Amino acid sequence: MRLSEFKQIILRQPDIDKPRAALAEPFLGSFALKDNARVDDLTVEIDTLSTADFNALRREPDVASIAPVVPVQLIRPLTDGEAVAAPPPVTWGVRAVRADVSPYDGAGVTVAVLDTGIDREHPAFRGLSLVERDFTGEGDGDGNGHGTHCAGTLCGQDTAGGRIGVARGVARLLVGKVLTTSGSGTTEGVVKGLTWAINEGAHVISMSLGISFPHIVLDLRLRGLPELAAISQGLELYRANVRMFDALVELMEARSKLQTPCVLVAAAGNESNIGAKARPSEPPYRIFTAPPAAADGAISVGALSEALEVAPFSNTRPSVVAPGVGVVSAWPGGGLRSLQGTSMAAPHAAGVAALYAEALQRSDAFSWSTFSAKIIASATHEPLAPGFNPLDVGAGLVQAPA
Repeated sequence: MRLSEFKQIILRQPDIDKPRAALAEPFLGSFALKDNARVDDLTVEIDTLSTADFNALRREPDVASIAPVVPVQLIRPLTDGEAVAAPPPVTWGVRAVRADVSPYDGAGVTVAVLDTGIDREHPAFRGLSLVERDFTGEGDGDGNGHGTHCAGTLCGQDTAGGRIGVARGVARLLVGKVLTTSGSGTTEGVVKGLTWAINEGAHVISMSLGISFPHIVLDLRLRGLPELAAISQGLELYRANVRMFDALVELMEARSKLQTPCVLVAAAGNESNIGAKARPSEPPYRIFTAPPAAADGAISVGALSEALEVAPFSNTRPSVVAPGVGVVSAWPGGGLRSLQGTSMAAPHAAGVAALYAEALQRSDAFSWSTFSAKIIASATHEPLAPGFNPLDVGAGLVQAPA
């Protein structure tokens, strides 16, 4: 299959001090950011490229990465959940990460949620400075509910007499709609959403989506490739996009030397079948954390139950874990819903990150490396239910700053 048959994402960074060596992989095209790069606003271009165009572009000093556009999918909750008339005074997830006893609430912090959009009229978001940007073509709003739920957990205000949000004092919420009502999207929308959030000054970006390898293969089959060829080429496309997200996180780190430090917090995925509560209809198995959560430097998040046991669906080798079962949060139309999934865990961890952003802004140590390290170092194995596999919990349950 020719290079020109794929739209390509071209990620640019300005102010490069000197060129870096390009890879000799014209189909993939992703490569590492050099150590001494200076970064202002990031820009993204989408184009179809001939091999000659590609070879010329990959040698341009401001091109950080090039990768083909591939499908992404919502990391869906395990069930549709159930409506909740009234939450407890403080949800168990907020208590588990100790946000309810932290002196910080996210004041002065900008957070971003890249998902299915948001119901901005929901009471959980009253008083918030909220900016929406649509990258799907559907327009603003949330016809799915997932984005509204995640945003509520991250920074929602008290609703129906109960606290649902970890960082309910954040100054500004950026909502990038990168997934449609059906929960589908592409890396084009996700990369555009990420660069938008970074350029808008987000301190924390929360995502609960994944690159779908089966959908990549299906797309290649529909283009006429036989099965084995589609799988082989699909792996190459998958790898190129993993490198693209590696480059984006590296750019986030480089940018923080001059501008706002920003961390990416992402759901690990729901494909595993582990532990005593594994689905009996299937053999036990572990699936590794999926990209973009698997990108170098991203904080990937697995899920815990209220008993602080690893959820049976939670993918293995996350950076940390957070509450992800029976999570009550906002739902379109003004109501509340209880859902489960690593999608619910990620905004808990992102909320904790927002609290650390507030704390670090008061010090002289607010850098990307310090920011990321503080979040991961906060995590602990101590409260977890006994018998866990260390691979399934990473550094442990994230904890808010005291």
